[in-house]
Amino acid sequence: MMLDSVLAGRITIGSLTVEMPDGTEKHYGRGEPHVRWRIKDRRALRRIASDPEFMLGQTYMDAQWDVADGSLIDLIEVLMLNFPEEQYGAWQMLAQRLLQPIRQWNRESAARRNVSHHYDLDPALFQRFLDEEMHYSCAYFARDDMSLEEAQLSKCELIRRKLCLEPGQRVLDIGCGWGSLARYLAEHAGVQVVGLTLSEEQKQLADERNRAMGLEDRVEIRLEDYRRCGGSFDRVVSVGMFEHVGAKFYDTFFGVVRDRLTADGVALIHTIGRTTPPGGTNPWIHRYIFPGGYVPAMSETMAAVERQGLYSADVEVLRLHYAKTLREWQRRFQRDRAVFADRLGERFCRMWEFYLTISEASFRWRQLVVFHFQLARSVDAVHLQRDYIYETPVEGLPMGQPVGEDQRSAGA
Repeated sequence: MMLDSVLAGRITIGSLTVEMPDGTEKHYGRGEPHVRWRIKDRRALRRIASDPEFMLGQTYMDAQWDVADGSLIDLIEVLMLNFPEEQYGAWQMLAQRLLQPIRQWNRESAARRNVSHHYDLDPALFQRFLDEEMHYSCAYFARDDMSLEEAQLSKCELIRRKLCLEPGQRVLDIGCGWGSLARYLAEHAGVQVVGLTLSEEQKQLADERNRAMGLEDRVEIRLEDYRRCGGSFDRVVSVGMFEHVGAKFYDTFFGVVRDRLTADGVALIHTIGRTTPPGGTNPWIHRYIFPGGYVPAMSETMAAVERQGLYSADVEVLRLHYAKTLREWQRRFQRDRAVFADRLGERFCRMWEFYLTISEASFRWRQLVVFHFQLARSVDAVHLQRDYIYETPVEGLPMGQPVGEDQRSAGA
Protein backbone atom coordinates (compact mmCIF):
# COMPACT_ATOMS: atom_id res chain seq x y z
CA MET A 1 0.00 0.00 0.00
CA MET A 2 1.37 3.40 -0.98
CA LEU A 3 0.61 5.06 2.37
CA ASP A 4 1.56 2.09 4.55
CA SER A 5 5.14 3.24 5.00
CA VAL A 6 3.89 6.74 5.86
CA LEU A 7 1.24 5.66 8.37
CA ALA A 8 3.07 2.77 10.03
CA GLY A 9 4.64 3.93 13.27
CA ARG A 10 3.20 7.44 13.00
CA ILE A 11 -0.37 6.85 14.25
CA THR A 12 0.11 6.95 18.02
CA ILE A 13 -2.83 9.19 19.01
CA GLY A 14 -6.16 7.55 18.25
CA SER A 15 -6.49 4.74 15.73
CA LEU A 16 -7.03 4.42 12.02
CA THR A 17 -8.32 1.55 9.91
CA VAL A 18 -7.72 1.85 6.18
CA GLU A 19 -10.15 -0.22 4.13
CA MET A 20 -9.10 -0.88 0.54
CA PRO A 21 -11.45 -1.30 -2.45
CA ASP A 22 -10.93 -5.09 -2.41
CA GLY A 23 -11.99 -5.31 1.27
CA THR A 24 -8.50 -5.77 2.78
CA GLU A 25 -7.71 -3.68 5.84
CA LYS A 26 -4.70 -2.23 7.66
CA HIS A 27 -4.88 -1.03 11.27
CA TYR A 28 -2.76 1.72 12.82
CA GLY A 29 -2.59 2.95 16.41
CA ARG A 30 -5.07 2.29 19.20
CA GLY A 31 -7.67 4.14 21.25
CA GLU A 32 -10.03 7.00 20.48
CA PRO A 33 -10.93 8.60 18.24
CA HIS A 34 -11.19 5.57 15.98
CA VAL A 35 -11.81 6.15 12.28
CA ARG A 36 -12.35 3.82 9.35
CA TRP A 37 -10.97 5.39 6.17
CA ARG A 38 -12.70 3.70 3.26
CA ILE A 39 -10.65 4.00 0.07
CA LYS A 40 -12.91 3.66 -2.99
CA ASP A 41 -10.23 4.20 -5.62
CA ARG A 42 -6.72 2.83 -5.05
CA ARG A 43 -5.24 5.71 -7.03
CA ALA A 44 -6.26 8.07 -4.23
CA LEU A 45 -3.45 6.78 -2.00
CA ARG A 46 -0.80 7.57 -4.57
CA ARG A 47 -2.26 11.01 -5.19
CA ILE A 48 -2.42 11.85 -1.46
CA ALA A 49 1.10 10.59 -0.81
CA SER A 50 2.44 12.76 -3.65
CA ASP A 51 0.94 16.03 -2.31
CA PRO A 52 -0.99 15.66 0.98
CA GLU A 53 -1.86 19.36 1.41
CA PHE A 54 -3.65 19.57 -1.91
CA MET A 55 -4.66 16.02 -2.73
CA LEU A 56 -6.43 15.11 0.51
CA GLY A 57 -9.16 17.60 -0.36
CA GLN A 58 -8.99 16.96 -4.10
CA THR A 59 -9.49 13.20 -3.76
CA TYR A 60 -12.38 13.77 -1.34
CA MET A 61 -14.04 16.06 -3.88
CA ASP A 62 -13.46 13.37 -6.50
CA ALA A 63 -15.28 10.86 -4.25
CA GLN A 64 -12.24 8.56 -4.15
CA TRP A 65 -12.62 7.98 -0.41
CA ASP A 66 -15.10 8.32 2.45
CA VAL A 67 -15.19 7.91 6.21
CA ALA A 68 -17.10 4.87 7.48
CA ASP A 69 -16.70 4.61 11.27
CA GLY A 70 -16.45 8.11 12.68
CA SER A 71 -16.79 11.37 10.81
CA LEU A 72 -14.73 13.53 8.49
CA ILE A 73 -13.63 15.75 11.37
CA ASP A 74 -12.50 12.62 13.28
CA LEU A 75 -10.28 11.58 10.38
CA ILE A 76 -8.76 15.05 10.09
CA GLU A 77 -8.17 15.07 13.86
CA VAL A 78 -6.27 11.79 13.75
CA LEU A 79 -4.19 12.94 10.80
CA MET A 80 -3.42 16.36 12.25
CA LEU A 81 -2.52 15.06 15.72
CA ASN A 82 -0.20 12.43 14.32
CA PHE A 83 1.30 14.55 11.56
CA PRO A 84 2.01 17.93 13.17
CA GLU A 85 3.03 20.72 10.87
CA GLU A 86 6.69 20.52 10.05
CA GLN A 87 8.97 23.50 9.87
CA TYR A 88 9.58 24.40 6.26
CA GLY A 89 12.97 23.52 4.87
CA ALA A 90 15.06 26.08 2.99
CA TRP A 91 13.77 25.05 -0.45
CA GLN A 92 10.16 25.07 0.74
CA MET A 93 10.56 28.56 2.19
CA LEU A 94 12.02 29.71 -1.12
CA ALA A 95 9.10 28.17 -3.03
CA GLN A 96 6.59 29.87 -0.71
CA ARG A 97 8.26 33.25 -1.23
CA LEU A 98 8.31 32.82 -4.98
CA LEU A 99 4.64 31.79 -5.10
CA GLN A 100 3.39 34.37 -2.59
CA PRO A 101 3.17 37.34 -5.01
CA ILE A 102 1.27 35.17 -7.52
CA ARG A 103 -1.15 33.67 -4.98
CA GLN A 104 -1.79 37.08 -3.38
CA TRP A 105 -2.13 39.09 -6.57
CA ASN A 106 -4.89 41.26 -5.14
CA ARG A 107 -4.80 44.33 -7.32
CA GLU A 108 -8.23 45.83 -7.87
CA SER A 109 -9.34 43.73 -10.87
CA ALA A 110 -8.01 40.52 -9.33
CA ALA A 111 -9.61 41.35 -5.97
CA ARG A 112 -13.02 41.63 -7.66
CA ARG A 113 -12.60 38.26 -9.36
CA ASN A 114 -11.41 36.61 -6.16
CA VAL A 115 -14.36 37.95 -4.17
CA SER A 116 -16.85 36.94 -6.85
CA HIS A 117 -15.41 33.39 -6.89
CA HIS A 118 -16.59 32.83 -3.32
CA TYR A 119 -19.19 35.40 -2.30
CA ASP A 120 -21.29 35.47 -5.48
CA LEU A 121 -22.30 31.83 -5.10
CA ASP A 122 -25.97 30.88 -4.78
CA PRO A 123 -27.29 33.25 -2.05
CA ALA A 124 -29.48 30.43 -0.67
CA LEU A 125 -26.29 28.60 0.35
CA PHE A 126 -25.25 31.34 2.77
CA GLN A 127 -28.80 32.04 3.92
CA ARG A 128 -29.25 28.44 5.00
CA PHE A 129 -26.01 27.70 6.87
CA LEU A 130 -25.25 31.10 8.41
CA ASP A 131 -27.19 32.79 11.20
CA GLU A 132 -30.28 34.86 10.45
CA GLU A 133 -28.31 38.08 9.95
CA MET A 134 -25.72 36.29 7.76
CA HIS A 135 -22.53 37.07 9.65
CA TYR A 136 -19.80 35.23 7.73
CA SER A 137 -17.03 35.55 10.30
CA CYS A 138 -16.02 34.25 13.71
CA ALA A 139 -18.69 34.57 16.39
CA TYR A 140 -17.85 35.47 19.99
CA PHE A 141 -19.13 32.94 22.53
CA ALA A 142 -19.30 35.10 25.65
CA ARG A 143 -21.10 32.11 27.19
CA ASP A 144 -20.43 28.52 26.22
CA ASP A 145 -24.13 27.79 25.82
CA MET A 146 -24.84 30.59 23.33
CA SER A 147 -26.63 29.83 20.09
CA LEU A 148 -24.92 30.91 16.88
CA GLU A 149 -27.31 33.86 16.59
CA GLU A 150 -26.51 34.98 20.14
CA ALA A 151 -22.77 34.55 19.65
CA GLN A 152 -22.79 36.61 16.45
CA LEU A 153 -24.66 39.42 18.21
CA SER A 154 -22.19 39.10 21.07
CA LYS A 155 -19.38 39.60 18.53
CA CYS A 156 -21.09 42.73 17.19
CA GLU A 157 -21.44 44.09 20.71
CA LEU A 158 -17.77 43.41 21.50
CA ILE A 159 -16.78 45.32 18.36
CA ARG A 160 -19.19 48.17 19.20
CA ARG A 161 -17.50 48.63 22.54
CA LYS A 162 -13.98 48.43 21.16
CA LEU A 163 -14.85 51.15 18.63
CA CYS A 164 -15.88 53.49 21.50
CA LEU A 165 -18.78 54.77 19.44
CA GLU A 166 -20.91 57.84 20.05
CA PRO A 167 -24.25 58.64 18.35
CA GLY A 168 -23.89 60.59 15.13
CA GLN A 169 -20.37 59.40 14.28
CA ARG A 170 -19.45 58.20 10.79
CA VAL A 171 -18.15 54.63 10.45
CA LEU A 172 -16.42 52.98 7.50
CA ASP A 173 -16.94 49.21 7.30
CA ILE A 174 -14.33 47.72 4.95
CA GLY A 175 -15.55 44.37 3.66
CA CYS A 176 -19.08 44.74 5.02
CA GLY A 177 -20.46 41.46 3.64
CA TRP A 178 -24.26 41.46 3.69
CA GLY A 179 -24.30 44.51 5.96
CA SER A 180 -25.01 42.68 9.21
CA LEU A 181 -22.47 44.53 11.38
CA ALA A 182 -23.27 47.87 9.71
CA ARG A 183 -26.94 47.47 10.60
CA TYR A 184 -26.11 46.48 14.18
CA LEU A 185 -23.92 49.54 14.70
CA ALA A 186 -26.46 51.89 13.10
CA GLU A 187 -29.27 50.51 15.25
CA HIS A 188 -27.45 50.07 18.57
CA ALA A 189 -24.94 52.93 18.47
CA GLY A 190 -26.85 55.54 16.43
CA VAL A 191 -24.05 55.98 13.89
CA GLN A 192 -23.92 56.48 10.13
CA VAL A 193 -22.20 53.59 8.35
CA VAL A 194 -20.66 53.31 4.88
CA GLY A 195 -20.03 49.67 4.00
CA LEU A 196 -17.71 48.53 1.21
CA THR A 197 -18.01 45.25 -0.68
CA LEU A 198 -16.83 43.92 -4.04
CA SER A 199 -19.67 41.40 -4.29
CA GLU A 200 -22.74 42.43 -6.27
CA GLU A 201 -24.77 39.68 -4.60
CA GLN A 202 -23.83 40.98 -1.15
CA LYS A 203 -24.69 44.57 -2.00
CA GLN A 204 -28.07 43.62 -3.45
CA LEU A 205 -29.12 41.60 -0.41
CA ALA A 206 -27.67 44.17 2.02
CA ASP A 207 -29.65 46.97 0.36
CA GLU A 208 -32.83 44.89 0.56
CA ARG A 209 -32.36 44.23 4.27
CA ASN A 210 -31.47 47.85 5.00
CA ARG A 211 -34.73 48.97 3.37
CA ALA A 212 -36.73 46.31 5.19
CA MET A 213 -35.35 47.55 8.54
CA GLY A 214 -35.79 51.22 7.65
CA LEU A 215 -32.04 51.83 7.88
CA GLU A 216 -31.33 53.01 4.34
CA ASP A 217 -30.81 56.58 5.62
CA ARG A 218 -28.12 55.38 8.07
CA VAL A 219 -26.41 52.52 6.20
CA GLU A 220 -24.98 52.99 2.72
CA ILE A 221 -23.51 49.97 0.94
CA ARG A 222 -21.04 50.72 -1.84
CA LEU A 223 -19.65 48.40 -4.50
CA GLU A 224 -16.18 49.85 -4.06
CA ASP A 225 -12.58 48.80 -3.45
CA TYR A 226 -11.15 50.08 -0.17
CA ARG A 227 -8.35 51.76 -2.12
CA ARG A 228 -10.89 53.93 -3.94
CA CYS A 229 -12.79 55.09 -0.88
CA GLY A 230 -12.45 58.76 0.10
CA GLY A 231 -13.74 60.90 2.91
CA SER A 232 -13.18 61.17 6.62
CA PHE A 233 -14.58 58.79 9.25
CA ASP A 234 -14.60 58.78 13.04
CA ARG A 235 -14.25 55.00 13.07
CA VAL A 236 -13.04 52.28 10.70
CA VAL A 237 -13.94 48.63 11.16
CA SER A 238 -13.05 45.59 9.10
CA VAL A 239 -14.24 42.08 9.92
CA GLY A 240 -13.05 39.03 7.98
CA MET A 241 -11.69 41.05 5.07
CA PHE A 242 -8.00 41.47 5.95
CA GLU A 243 -7.40 37.81 5.02
CA HIS A 244 -8.10 38.86 1.41
CA VAL A 245 -5.66 41.79 1.34
CA GLY A 246 -2.38 39.91 0.75
CA ALA A 247 0.92 40.71 2.48
CA LYS A 248 2.11 42.80 -0.48
CA PHE A 249 -0.73 45.26 0.20
CA TYR A 250 -0.58 45.50 4.00
CA ASP A 251 1.04 48.94 3.91
CA THR A 252 -1.58 50.10 1.43
CA PHE A 253 -4.42 48.80 3.61
CA PHE A 254 -3.21 50.40 6.84
CA GLY A 255 -2.36 53.57 4.96
CA VAL A 256 -6.02 53.74 3.89
CA VAL A 257 -7.16 53.09 7.48
CA ARG A 258 -4.92 55.95 8.71
CA ASP A 259 -5.98 58.36 5.97
CA ARG A 260 -9.71 57.71 6.40
CA LEU A 261 -9.62 58.21 10.19
CA THR A 262 -10.10 61.57 11.85
CA ALA A 263 -7.30 62.76 14.15
CA ASP A 264 -9.03 61.19 17.17
CA GLY A 265 -10.36 58.20 15.23
CA VAL A 266 -10.34 54.53 16.25
CA ALA A 267 -10.21 51.38 14.10
CA LEU A 268 -10.92 47.72 14.86
CA ILE A 269 -9.52 45.03 12.54
CA HIS A 270 -10.93 41.52 13.09
CA THR A 271 -9.00 38.89 11.14
CA ILE A 272 -8.03 35.24 11.12
CA GLY A 273 -4.38 34.98 12.10
CA ARG A 274 -1.65 32.43 12.59
CA THR A 275 0.35 31.87 15.76
CA THR A 276 3.43 30.93 13.73
CA PRO A 277 5.81 33.11 11.71
CA PRO A 278 4.66 34.14 8.22
CA GLY A 279 4.00 31.18 5.94
CA GLY A 280 2.03 30.12 2.91
CA THR A 281 -1.57 29.42 1.99
CA ASN A 282 -2.93 25.89 1.82
CA PRO A 283 -2.99 25.14 -1.93
CA TRP A 284 -6.39 23.42 -1.86
CA ILE A 285 -7.98 26.39 -0.05
CA HIS A 286 -6.29 28.73 -2.52
CA ARG A 287 -7.54 26.80 -5.53
CA TYR A 288 -11.14 26.13 -4.53
CA ILE A 289 -12.20 28.44 -1.71
CA PHE A 290 -10.29 31.71 -1.33
CA PRO A 291 -8.07 32.56 -4.31
CA GLY A 292 -5.80 35.41 -3.29
CA GLY A 293 -6.37 34.70 0.39
CA TYR A 294 -3.60 34.68 2.99
CA VAL A 295 -3.74 34.28 6.78
CA PRO A 296 -1.42 36.85 8.39
CA ALA A 297 1.06 36.42 11.19
CA MET A 298 0.94 39.01 13.95
CA SER A 299 4.55 39.96 13.28
CA GLU A 300 4.00 41.01 9.65
CA THR A 301 0.70 42.71 10.46
CA MET A 302 2.06 44.83 13.29
CA ALA A 303 5.13 45.74 11.24
CA ALA A 304 2.81 47.29 8.63
CA VAL A 305 0.80 49.05 11.36
CA GLU A 306 4.01 50.58 12.71
CA ARG A 307 5.19 51.68 9.26
CA GLN A 308 1.92 53.56 8.73
CA GLY A 309 2.21 55.48 11.99
CA LEU A 310 -0.82 54.02 13.76
CA TYR A 311 -0.97 53.38 17.50
CA SER A 312 -1.75 49.84 18.61
CA ALA A 313 -4.24 50.55 21.41
CA ASP A 314 -5.21 46.95 22.16
CA VAL A 315 -4.63 43.46 20.78
CA GLU A 316 -6.79 40.45 21.68
CA VAL A 317 -6.48 36.85 20.53
CA LEU A 318 -9.72 34.85 20.29
CA ARG A 319 -8.99 31.13 20.62
CA LEU A 320 -11.38 28.37 19.53
CA HIS A 321 -14.29 30.74 18.96
CA TYR A 322 -14.00 30.16 15.23
CA ALA A 323 -13.82 26.39 15.72
CA LYS A 324 -17.18 26.56 17.53
CA THR A 325 -18.57 28.81 14.80
CA LEU A 326 -17.46 26.49 12.01
CA ARG A 327 -18.88 23.44 13.76
CA GLU A 328 -22.29 25.09 13.87
CA TRP A 329 -22.01 26.14 10.20
CA GLN A 330 -21.22 22.52 9.35
CA ARG A 331 -24.22 21.27 11.33
CA ARG A 332 -26.53 23.62 9.47
CA PHE A 333 -24.96 22.78 6.12
CA GLN A 334 -25.46 19.05 6.73
CA ARG A 335 -29.07 19.68 7.80
CA ASP A 336 -29.83 21.01 4.31
CA ARG A 337 -27.20 19.07 2.37
CA ALA A 338 -29.78 17.39 0.13
CA VAL A 339 -31.05 20.82 -0.93
CA PHE A 340 -27.53 21.98 -1.78
CA ALA A 341 -26.77 18.77 -3.67
CA ASP A 342 -29.88 19.31 -5.77
CA ARG A 343 -29.05 22.97 -6.47
CA LEU A 344 -25.26 22.87 -6.73
CA GLY A 345 -24.29 19.21 -7.19
CA GLU A 346 -22.65 16.49 -5.10
CA ARG A 347 -19.10 17.57 -5.99
CA PHE A 348 -19.79 21.07 -4.68
CA CYS A 349 -21.19 19.62 -1.43
CA ARG A 350 -18.08 17.52 -0.89
CA MET A 351 -15.92 20.58 -1.53
CA TRP A 352 -17.91 22.72 0.91
CA GLU A 353 -18.04 20.19 3.73
CA PHE A 354 -14.30 19.55 3.37
CA TYR A 355 -13.68 23.32 3.51
CA LEU A 356 -15.73 23.70 6.71
CA THR A 357 -14.09 20.62 8.26
CA ILE A 358 -10.47 21.48 7.46
CA SER A 359 -11.08 25.04 8.65
CA GLU A 360 -12.52 23.93 11.99
CA ALA A 361 -9.69 21.45 12.43
CA SER A 362 -7.09 24.15 11.75
CA PHE A 363 -8.47 26.23 14.63
CA ARG A 364 -8.60 23.20 16.94
CA TRP A 365 -5.34 21.40 16.13
CA ARG A 366 -3.26 23.77 14.07
CA GLN A 367 -2.06 27.36 14.30
CA LEU A 368 -5.15 29.44 13.48
CA VAL A 369 -6.73 32.00 15.83
CA VAL A 370 -8.55 35.33 15.42
CA PHE A 371 -6.83 38.66 16.06
CA HIS A 372 -8.54 41.86 17.18
CA PHE A 373 -6.32 44.89 16.45
CA GLN A 374 -7.62 48.11 17.98
CA LEU A 375 -5.79 50.98 16.32
CA ALA A 376 -5.80 54.77 16.66
CA ARG A 377 -4.15 57.86 15.22
CA SER A 378 -3.53 59.46 18.62
CA VAL A 379 -2.25 57.97 21.84
CA ASP A 380 -5.25 59.09 23.92
CA ALA A 381 -8.08 58.20 21.51
CA VAL A 382 -9.06 55.09 23.50
CA HIS A 383 -9.92 54.68 27.20
CA LEU A 384 -6.90 54.06 29.41
CA GLN A 385 -8.45 50.97 31.03
CA ARG A 386 -10.11 47.98 29.33
CA ASP A 387 -13.10 47.89 31.70
CA TYR A 388 -15.40 49.50 29.13
CA ILE A 389 -15.20 46.36 26.98
CA TYR A 390 -16.78 44.22 29.70
CA GLU A 391 -18.84 46.80 31.61
CA THR A 392 -22.13 44.88 31.39
CA PRO A 393 -22.65 41.28 32.58
CA VAL A 394 -22.96 38.70 29.81
CA GLU A 395 -26.20 37.32 31.24
CA GLY A 396 -29.01 37.96 28.80
CA LEU A 397 -26.58 39.03 26.06
CA PRO A 398 -24.35 42.09 26.48
CA MET A 399 -25.95 44.16 23.73
CA GLY A 400 -26.41 47.91 23.54
CA GLN A 401 -30.00 49.09 23.37
CA PRO A 402 -31.38 50.34 20.04
CA VAL A 403 -30.77 54.07 19.77
CA GLY A 404 -33.85 56.23 19.33
CA GLU A 405 -34.24 59.24 17.03
CA ASP A 406 -33.83 61.72 19.88
CA GLN A 407 -30.51 60.16 20.92
CA ARG A 408 -29.19 60.22 17.36
CA SER A 409 -30.15 63.86 16.96
CA ALA A 410 -28.49 64.79 20.22
CA GLY A 411 -25.24 63.16 19.16
CA ALA A 412 -25.21 64.54 15.62
